[in-house]
Amino acid sequence: MSQYRPVREEVARRADALWAVACALHADPETAFAEHRAAALLTGELERAGFEVRRETAGLSTAFTARAGRGRPVVAFPLEYDALPGLGHACGHNLIAAAGLGAALVTDAVLDGCEGTVLAVGTPAEEGGGGKALEVEAGVFDDVDAALMFHPGVYDWMRAPLTAQEQYRIGFRGRAAHPTGNPTEGIDALAALIELFNVLSALGRRLPEGSHVQGIVTQGGTATNIVPEYAEGRFGLRALTTAALDDLAAQLHTCAEGVARATGTSFEVERASVRYEHFRDSEVLSERFAGHLTRAGINLTPPAAGVYLGSSDIGNVSARVPAIHPFVAIMDADGSDHTPEFAAAAASERARRVLVAVVEALACTAVDVARDAGLLARAWDRHR
Repeated sequence: MSQYRPVREEVARRADALWAVACALHADPETAFAEHRAAALLTGELERAGFEVRRETAGLSTAFTARAGRGRPVVAFPLEYDALPGLGHACGHNLIAAAGLGAALVTDAVLDGCEGTVLAVGTPAEEGGGGKALEVEAGVFDDVDAALMFHPGVYDWMRAPLTAQEQYRIGFRGRAAHPTGNPTEGIDALAALIELFNVLSALGRRLPEGSHVQGIVTQGGTATNIVPEYAEGRFGLRALTTAALDDLAAQLHTCAEGVARATGTSFEVERASVRYEHFRDSEVLSERFAGHLTRAGINLTPPAAGVYLGSSDIGNVSARVPAIHPFVAIMDADGSDHTPEFAAAAASERARRVLVAVVEALACTAVDVARDAGLLARAWDRHR
């Protein structure tokens, strides 16, 4: 379509430079909250393009915002750039960062002073640290009208089936004793923790679809000839929705309380991670993005029924503003992310083709949001 020709021309002009950014990030992986070189690379690119960059967003040393344009609507592009320990960019965050960067640069160039603001948001530590969740709490997305990003994967899916998740630390405190010298004086905290695992196993058989608890023992005693005075476990909770996660967390607390009463121990429960909310897809904007991507020969479909692909802090953003998070395949469906093979795929020729196509589709969607008030109004109506 002729109205999108300026976007295609800008993307073509910048394609080599964006691929160079993706490859530079891929070759120099940095883990959660330590992405200093990645943040410097990305902010440098944005500053050279005239964006107003603010670093250490939300008090996070590797987070940033970069703003260009004026007024509403404000279209945000979240950039992820953390890598996995030992696996590098085995989740393709180098491509997410390059795509968000490219979409921000192209959108700003095409709007060229027209009403509307482009906001690139550097979001560290998606792999467990929850940079976006912390930024949401700090108000970074309060004045945003739409948040647009993609994720490389093994499927071409219009939306991301991402669940809610958080982790809890549970400790039981008993009384130390010698297991043969004075066994009746002891209160075995480890036995209480083990009993909690048994109770949770029984609970798991009647949890709703998508809800589960997975736990590990993190502290179980100091010696075999001492009744453990203290024992502690860490438990990961997932659920289809944030409300279901609240229910599951309440059940976990009830189980721990019941075990403590039964074993004569005391207990404490403490959240041990940032909460990731479930992802709420903006169908209006996802359909627009998918339509633009078909011009590159990539056809997105709804996700397969009953398949869930983990959790992400984009869920917290999607609870506040209309957001998209499609998956676009960079390797075939018999593979998986978080593997060495996926890390290699994130720097492949197929990944380059996907990057260029996604930048164009993201930028076209952003231009639509800026120029079509009706589109944005429909997105917000559905969001509410």
